[in-house]
Amino acid sequence: MSNINNMPEIIDNMPNICGKEKEIEQATKPSAKNYYAPVSNINLDKVQGAFSIALHMHQPMIPAGGYDLRSAQIISNLKNMMDNQHIGDNHNAPTFRDCYVRMSRFILDLANRGKNPRIMLDYSGNLLWGLRQMGDGWVLDDLKKIACDPKYFRYVEWLGTTWSHAVVTSTPVPDVKLHIRAWQHNFASIFGFEALERVKGFSPPEMHLPIHPDICYEYVKALKECGYRWLMVQEHTIEKIDGSGINLKHVPHRLVAKNSEGKVEEIAVLIKTQGSDTKLVAQMQPVWEAKGLPRINYCGKDIPQCANQIGDGENGGVMMNEFPKGYYQEFENIGTEGLVGLNGSEYLELLKEKGISEKDFIPVQPISQKRIWDNIGKPKKGAADEAIDAIKAKDHGYNLDKGSWTSNISWVKGYENVLDPINKLSAVFHAKVETKKINTSDAKYREALTYVLLSQTSCFRYWGQGLWTEYAKEICRRGMEKVEQL
Repeated sequence: MSNINNMPEIIDNMPNICGKEKEIEQATKPSAKNYYAPVSNINLDKVQGAFSIALHMHQPMIPAGGYDLRSAQIISNLKNMMDNQHIGDNHNAPTFRDCYVRMSRFILDLANRGKNPRIMLDYSGNLLWGLRQMGDGWVLDDLKKIACDPKYFRYVEWLGTTWSHAVVTSTPVPDVKLHIRAWQHNFASIFGFEALERVKGFSPPEMHLPIHPDICYEYVKALKECGYRWLMVQEHTIEKIDGSGINLKHVPHRLVAKNSEGKVEEIAVLIKTQGSDTKLVAQMQPVWEAKGLPRINYCGKDIPQCANQIGDGENGGVMMNEFPKGYYQEFENIGTEGLVGLNGSEYLELLKEKGISEKDFIPVQPISQKRIWDNIGKPKKGAADEAIDAIKAKDHGYNLDKGSWTSNISWVKGYENVLDPINKLSAVFHAKVETKKINTSDAKYREALTYVLLSQTSCFRYWGQGLWTEYAKEICRRGMEKVEQL
């Protein structure tokens, strides 16, 4: 595949998120090829325990480039912080920007001194677009060093995500794959098709896993069609097929996604254990967790376990201030044997070389699905909905809204005033596109799609009612205008 600069990053002031579907499909088509094991310097037979660390980076795009909400330019929240550093915590904006670029510097320094660092990186499409738009594209250019230079492939793994940091359950089902493909387009326009081809792991926004069988099935199906091999999940969002809890948290599992009609899609999952994400990562807790992990017999093979953690790459004082020292301190001493750092795909590919494949992994399903399947008889369209209704009739506390890194936030309840316009915008968009058979490279399509995806950013619900929900409604209003022009 061609490398960098084969596609422009920005087209008509919009992010490059569509129009090259065939090229993207070619770069991400499912295959058995190994990308990380061939360049790894780790021999699993000489590993006692392992750990992996992922950093999640995101800044939403908001209508804040001006005083009038109805006419304000869509800008990065980071730019809004930069322009208003006298308000609240906005003084952290320059530090946040440094956090977005610093892993390139850390990896180059450690690797060039013969050390053996590892990191997985998850950057939302909103952030990628926003950095270039606000004149800080040098951050992306610096990151190309670790995304595109073969010298650093073993140290850094990029993870895919939804383009606009959309939580799957509160995203219209037809838009889930659009988000996944939009991110792939955006990433390829910056780092090239060869870099995109190596993106095999998926980092879900808010560590959310949909519980509803039909939604989970469509989600996993979309991930597989887009070339992803594994998904990161939160420990308490999954259960074994018999409904019991997970007892082996540090080995890969196999997520079984079955819909009402009995169709099945499966994908490997790596489990992030519970805890305060940012603090655990900033203080390198996974290293200490890995030190206490014994080798075990898994799928008939003697293997090391791997402790996985993901946290925001910039949020909080511990991440801004403590992470660099902790990261350096550990990787100054960690080598290729005993206690080691591994990236997700590297671990899975090394296991595959030992004869352990996805089909051998322990099967799991989203939390609370056992109750649904216990209430389903013959597979048929709508069977899951009927089962869920039956459960709710007996248990008024049963719901499918949560299932993410925190169990005390619903991504749906109480946000109908936002979700209604979001769903309406999505429905009108798809109706227009299907009726007119619009080319995805058309400028008007790209602009309308951008607004549809922007409206579904989780931040517009995470912060509660107020300015952020007003942002969402304004984006939906503009989106509807763009869709009507199609």
